Amino acid sequence: MNNVKIFSTLSISFLLLFASCSKDEETKVDCSGTTPTYTGDIAPIINLTCAISGCHSAIFPADGLDLSNYVKVKSASINGKVLQSIKHLSGVEAMPQDAAKLSVDKITKVECWIQAGAPE
Repeated sequence: MNNVKIFSTLSISFLLLFASCSKDEETKVDCSGTTPTYTGDIAPIINLTCAISGCHSAIFPADGLDLSNYVKVKSASINGKVLQSIKHLSGVEAMPQDAAKLSVDKITKVECWIQAGAPE
């Protein structure tokens, strides 16, 4: 009888443990009705939070990642790591480093810009 209780307790514990674990999932945003452009929407975000001295500027780009102009930001955004970093997803380094996470509005602009093909 005691073995049944122990087995039941362990079984329930494992079920609860595995049910509570979840993988970071990227949620799709609704980009209908909006097409952000690099010049109008993305450059101000990047220039204030990423392409600054000591981070991803042209002079001393951290980890070799230069985000100082459209071509370089578009190229870095294609593989998805920029978006994953600003969303603070697991498996990538959260950005901006040593600063607050970007607002949902800014992250949405970046995501919609990428989904739209990263227009200039």
